[in-house]
Amino acid sequence: MTTTLIACSHGTSDDAGRRAIQLLTSQVARLVPGIRVEQAFVDVEQPAVDDVVATAVRRGTAVVVPLLLSTGFHVKVDIARAVGRYPGRAVAADPLGPHPLITAVLEHRLASSGVRDDDAIVLAAAGSSDPAATVAVQEVARDLADKVGRHIDVGFAAGAGTPIEEAVAMARERSTGRVIVASYVLAPGFFAGRIASCGADIATEPLAPDVRVAGIVRSRFQASLATLNSAAA
Repeated sequence: MTTTLIACSHGTSDDAGRRAIQLLTSQVARLVPGIRVEQAFVDVEQPAVDDVVATAVRRGTAVVVPLLLSTGFHVKVDIARAVGRYPGRAVAADPLGPHPLITAVLEHRLASSGVRDDDAIVLAAAGSSDPAATVAVQEVARDLADKVGRHIDVGFAAGAGTPIEEAVAMARERSTGRVIVASYVLAPGFFAGRIASCGADIATEPLAPDVRVAGIVRSRFQASLATLNSAAA
């Protein structure tokens, strides 16, 4: 039987965003030789995750790895529904964050932006109505604060929590330097655009493509595959 790793992202109409996810998926494929790797989407783009899972389980087993940074509707409903139709044949992995490698990429993006000691930093996320997603972003902010040795404010482009523009304004009031936004989004697109235009002096690049993020996808896949195989034994 063939095992398929299904890299499931939100989907976007942004060409740069599509390229970033395609490149990330290619990086993942290089990290899991011998495993079939396919893309799927929960919105905007095709093929839909339901269809990709259905095809994959006809060949063998499927592990859907959400190319999403936090839990929320797409993880708990769309992806869960897609794999739930095939118990013992398909399973969903955890989303990508929080994870130490995510924190490492954020730290690297900040360093590449030329962040200075007197700059204020705001971690900017897409946002969600799911409280668990907000808690996860706060955890990432704490981890990043520990890494860079300074306070990190948090702002959201949508959903619950402090709006990005408000978080940036509050950080600017406290800072003697610039306000740098650490973009906690995976790829270019709508939310990356919102973050880039939030009034900060600098917004870092999205997280993908990056081989460290691809490594998280591999580890999420391996953990879920082990669970699937154990249940089948």
